[in-house]
Amino acid sequence: MREAVEFGAACPQLSQSGELEGEEDCLVLNVHAPVFEADAVPQGTERLPVMVFIHGGGQSVGSSEVFDGSRLAAENRVIVVAVQYRLGLLGWFSHPALRASAKSPEDASGNWATLDLIEALRWVKANASVFGGDPERVTIFGESAGGINIYSLLLSPLAKGLFHRAISQSGFATLFTRAQAENAHDDADPGEKLSSTEVLLAHLQRDGRAVDRTSAKATLESMSDHEIDAYLRKKSPAELLAIVSARGVGVGGGMYVSPFVLRDGHVIPDVDSKKALASGRYNQVPVMLGTNRDEHKLFLAFTSPHVRRVFGVPIGFRNLDRYNLVAEYGARLWKAAGADEPAMAMRRNQGPSVYGYRFDWDEEKDLLWIDSSRLLGAGHAVELFFVFGGTRSEFAKKWLVEDVASSEHLSAQMRSYWTHFAATGKPDRGQDGALKQWKPWTTEESSPKFMVFDSEAGGGLRMSSEALTTDDVLAAVAEDARLPALASRCEVYRTFVQWSDVVTLEEYDALEDGGCAQYPIEGRTAFD
Repeated sequence: MREAVEFGAACPQLSQSGELEGEEDCLVLNVHAPVFEADAVPQGTERLPVMVFIHGGGQSVGSSEVFDGSRLAAENRVIVVAVQYRLGLLGWFSHPALRASAKSPEDASGNWATLDLIEALRWVKANASVFGGDPERVTIFGESAGGINIYSLLLSPLAKGLFHRAISQSGFATLFTRAQAENAHDDADPGEKLSSTEVLLAHLQRDGRAVDRTSAKATLESMSDHEIDAYLRKKSPAELLAIVSARGVGVGGGMYVSPFVLRDGHVIPDVDSKKALASGRYNQVPVMLGTNRDEHKLFLAFTSPHVRRVFGVPIGFRNLDRYNLVAEYGARLWKAAGADEPAMAMRRNQGPSVYGYRFDWDEEKDLLWIDSSRLLGAGHAVELFFVFGGTRSEFAKKWLVEDVASSEHLSAQMRSYWTHFAATGKPDRGQDGALKQWKPWTTEESSPKFMVFDSEAGGGLRMSSEALTTDDVLAAVAEDARLPALASRCEVYRTFVQWSDVVTLEEYDALEDGGCAQYPIEGRTAFD
């Protein structure tokens, strides 16, 4: 027996101030179960569905501790497991020198974090029964980066059979190639800003082994695989992540973007994710895919030129219409790429076991001088308070929820659908059979495809047929009369590049017959 009544440490990551937080001994999970008497833990067919949650945080920050699964477990009769996984450069890192010393395909993959999640699912399969859980009814669900990791597990052949349903909340089926993960950013086949080569070049300069990028390249070329392997492995997490702060490649809140979910050919197939989903090369289980109506507002509130801020804190709007337009298109692209297009592809392969949703609730309370319902709206991650039953928490009542009774009602509905899906593979009418019928995604153009979640005042639960593709969204930007100037349209296009991989820098430069090239994206070559 081992007493486990406190949360484990978060995995190494950067704080908002750029300091290292967390510990390497971080691969823990938290189990929440209803209270059972010692001799009354469910057995056999009475065992409860298991819901394994994967936290978000841009793949570089976060912790399972933030998400309290106790209410979801107790009131909806499920076992909730929240897992941790290595983050950022410690979670995914690919270099030929590391492959040279690898003793297995897993060691050679660079997908350490994905393997952490797979190992957690193996643990759940082996131990769920101890907590009254059914190892044959395991649902994986995750939000944002967690949603991306849901897609990675759907695509990984190593995860086959370890879960039986999947829910991606605000995720993308994002994958990185070996070239993106390893090459220098100025190679013919360019790597990312924090590719392994760029990391090595930065460290060689930081350690005084090279005076500039050119000499760092020469030094790196002179090193053997064994020397590179040893050089990387002796770096502590603090040393490894020091270049992120020094080079200014963070995106706020301690987050930074480095290659993740790598197409290594073993843990993750070496194929484009869209092609994999379209061809049926994935773990075909019942899925729920969804996004929030105003995904981008959480980020734009702190970055948009159309918001007035004092010491970084939003206090009002410079141009509310422009703010809403940029946010609208960002969220529509997120919906197209993150939910609708994958749903279309998966529906063709696995039939009516694909479900979609959009979260529309936007009734936040005003905070001091700012109208939060306009600033944040149905923003990124807001739905988590409803899925986990956190709408009556002290934090939610103080900072988020104006009408607790209304938000509690919506939370109960969402939890009912989520847990009934975990139990049966269908959200249907919820646990008690009293909710609106949630129909599967359909390829019929005018038929209802996804469920909309909102308060009664906002229209309540309802099915919608408005499916989007990325081409639809790009065409709409080009034709929208509310964006009369090229600069306005290019501002919208820029958000597509900065917050997704749907539009590349090269594609952005070519948009509007090359017109957007005159409005360059700042920070595009952070390692220059």
